[in-house]
Amino acid sequence: MNISAGTNSILNSTLSTINNTGKLENKLKENNGQGTDEELMEACKSFETYFVEQVFNEMKKTIPNQEEQNEYVNYFGDMLYEKYAENITDSGNLGIAQMLYESMKRN
Repeated sequence: MNISAGTNSILNSTLSTINNTGKLENKLKENNGQGTDEELMEACKSFETYFVEQVFNEMKKTIPNQEEQNEYVNYFGDMLYEKYAENITDSGNLGIAQMLYESMKRN
């Protein structure tokens, strides 16, 4: 792995994390708690997607690096994990968003 590819990967990962965190904060701050149930559920799903994506990123770190890794995987790997996380959240099988939604509705 060359230095520029590694730097780009770290930069893309960091920017993606900052972007997703900002989106979640904005959704939660909108309307000062006056949002609808649909907006609350969407914010909960955004959090679940972000959480699953971070789990994937940490799992990726445990895999030993292969020197001959495809340059496209280096560049687009973060987007792939983001789509995986979105698909897992949309399937509803994990259930974190639903539990968070129910907890927030009670409080």
